[in-house]
Amino acid sequence: MKALITGANGQVGRALIANAPPGWSVTAVGRDKLDLRDGAAIRALIQAKTPDWLLNAAAYTAVDKAESEEELATAINATAVAQMASALAETGGHLAQISTDFVFDGRSARAYRPGDARAPISAYGRSKAGGENAVGGGDLVLRTAWVYAAGGANFVRTMLRLMRERDEVRVVRDQIGAPTWATGLARTLWALVQAEASGTYHHSDAGVASWYDFAVAIQEEALAIGLLDRQVPVHPVGTSDFPTPAARPTFSLLDCSATRNLLGDEWTHWRTNLRLMLEEEKALG
Repeated sequence: MKALITGANGQVGRALIANAPPGWSVTAVGRDKLDLRDGAAIRALIQAKTPDWLLNAAAYTAVDKAESEEELATAINATAVAQMASALAETGGHLAQISTDFVFDGRSARAYRPGDARAPISAYGRSKAGGENAVGGGDLVLRTAWVYAAGGANFVRTMLRLMRERDEVRVVRDQIGAPTWATGLARTLWALVQAEASGTYHHSDAGVASWYDFAVAIQEEALAIGLLDRQVPVHPVGTSDFPTPAARPTFSLLDCSATRNLLGDEWTHWRTNLRLMLEEEKALG
């Protein structure tokens, strides 16, 4: 089987490459090799590689900047996905599209299920919902949230830097969801692909957290393994204390039961995966 991975240099793309199942021939391209604003280039690459599956880990992810660059965000997160799906329909391949909790408005009283109505409240969310709309009937959408990985640009590494540089940190307490280790996300996506799944699924790590809860755990776990050498106060604050151009869903917990039931695997708590990621981060030096 042949797979084409886009977004190869991002944290999810790297995790997909590292966790490719035995027997798969994998071609991975980053933005230096493929401009997602170039529909002809997308089509030419798919026609040349004829993948059985295209795993699209490429995305415009600058949530706040997207408020002033919605056209660009839409071009990368929606138009390019439509071009991928169209080209794959011609070559007989399938698309696995990674999406986000930002397609929801955060007003649910329970974890969001795959079939729940979407109502994005930001330009980024609208662009990702457009990408979901573009996939074909036999294709796969996997929504996720709060993704992090060793060596990547993410909340965990930002917190580690701030905890080294500052005497205290302030973190939002009233946005609720669940962190997601990129390695676990990659393994789930590969498992769904191997199961020839289609439709929409969810993946995040088990458990519930606020960004404040996550930050407290990051410091505790990092101190335990010597990745931090001092403890600083972590203060919980409200979203209103950190005004941003883009609105965030205040509740974006994803119901992943359909995914876990299909794959028949265990669901790992986010704190367990955080420990594994921090060990990897420590090994990177």
